[in-house]
Amino acid sequence: MILAAPLALSRAQAPLFTLAVYQAGALVCHQRPDRSFHLAGTQLPVCARCFGLYLSGAVGLTVAARSRRALSARAVRGLLAVTAVPIVTTVALEWLALLGTTNVQRLATALPLGFAAGLVIVRSLAGRADAL
Repeated sequence: MILAAPLALSRAQAPLFTLAVYQAGALVCHQRPDRSFHLAGTQLPVCARCFGLYLSGAVGLTVAARSRRALSARAVRGLLAVTAVPIVTTVALEWLALLGTTNVQRLATALPLGFAAGLVIVRSLAGRADAL
């Protein structure tokens, strides 16, 4: 949907679908044009960092659905903490004006956390992770 919405908007198709996707994106993302990728000349409904989270989250969901390996609650917390480090670090450095990042870098720093979140979500729903 993240990629379909700007394509539909650029072709003036599916206005209700497009509006719904952009409104949903606005609930979880700042949607700043300078921090977002554009497709067919149209801004994606989420920023580059959110796009990285959702992209790798989908991969994590798929991998976890095919895996039978269980994760302990401690492993889940550790995995999420470690994979959040790239985002936390770059955001902190940006806020302190010590680092400027590109959209590609924002996407790249989000990939580990999105993947880990996808794994955790599937394992939690399937009862393959202890209580978080």
